[in-house]
Amino acid sequence: MSPGGDRREFRVAIVGAGIIGLFTAHHLARAGFGPIVVLDRGFLSNGASGRNGGGVRQQWETPETIRLARESVAAYRRFGAEFGYNIWFRQGGYLFLATDALELQGLDRIYAAVRAEGLGIRKLAPEEIPALVPGIRSEGVAGGTYLRQDGTLYPFPAIWALYESVRRAGVEVRLGTGVTGVLRSGDRVTGVTTDPGGELRAEWVVNAAGGWSGDLARRAGLEVANVATRHEILATEPLKRFLDPMVVRLRDGLYFSQTMRGEIVGGLTVRHPPGTGHGVPTSIRFLREMSRALTGLLPRLGPLGILRAWSGFYDDTPDGLPVIGEEERLRGFVEANGFGGHGFMLAPAASRRIAAVLLGERSDLDPARFGPGRFALPGRDHAPERVQLG
Repeated sequence: MSPGGDRREFRVAIVGAGIIGLFTAHHLARAGFGPIVVLDRGFLSNGASGRNGGGVRQQWETPETIRLARESVAAYRRFGAEFGYNIWFRQGGYLFLATDALELQGLDRIYAAVRAEGLGIRKLAPEEIPALVPGIRSEGVAGGTYLRQDGTLYPFPAIWALYESVRRAGVEVRLGTGVTGVLRSGDRVTGVTTDPGGELRAEWVVNAAGGWSGDLARRAGLEVANVATRHEILATEPLKRFLDPMVVRLRDGLYFSQTMRGEIVGGLTVRHPPGTGHGVPTSIRFLREMSRALTGLLPRLGPLGILRAWSGFYDDTPDGLPVIGEEERLRGFVEANGFGGHGFMLAPAASRRIAAVLLGERSDLDPARFGPGRFALPGRDHAPERVQLG
């Protein structure tokens, strides 16, 4: 906890000390906006920010998401110089794999959107893919797309860097402090109730609670479209490095990369009941299906043992786009969530837009595309962001 833990009144209370919450606090503190408190019921990195695979990509279907991702990649490239922490950001590329003609059509949409934004994405024929993934089985691979500037990073030093930075800037970070309710006066937020700690007064409340953001919004009396879905991931024993890109297969959501220590880290889409009530255990079903998928695509991984496995929550929205903006139903309550499993990818750029809401600055994000009220708009026909994997 930062010094001054007895303070009861703040200008803003940010709920969630993950990558979105801490980056938002960073931008606000740099603008002189305060006092600020960041609240989290767990320890640092206990949520999705400490449970992800570290992928950072710019291959998306919608121009807005591509632009946020491109800005975020640039921010991660200078992260070490800015914060003094090495996040091991390695731009080994992202390789998307299609297994049939229909999936190739999906990759065509990604290719066109990314090319239109000026990025050097490549289409790959099946015979070109083994050069990027030695030992891959060619059966069932119809083609792919590859962007060399995508990459991976190590999440934990990024979180610690932001944590230390905001504390030096005077932000209070209260870990082990759950938010049990949202205080309001009419249609205006006035603070939160916490355990431990009781009531804290705040002019603004930022909902950066990730998979629990829907739960928090409902505590504020708001019905939202966010759904928490559990996803699982594992890490294998290390082997000699052979793989540079993150590999993502559209068919089943299989994704994996190799760390600099040689471990294979990845996940696979396995359906679980929605909501946070079932916790974040690891299932035998996932371990079995992930092992089959990995060894089916890369037989050389067959002898490897699994070192560890874990799971975390995606915070999904119906259109695959994050929710960024002030609630019209509750003034001062700012949504900063709905990132699916891609909060880390988009955090540097998205958090700047979240901070802009509180600073009264004009945002370049269309509220009809990203705002909290968009799901209630009549006749919504915007194209969704469908690349919700890896």
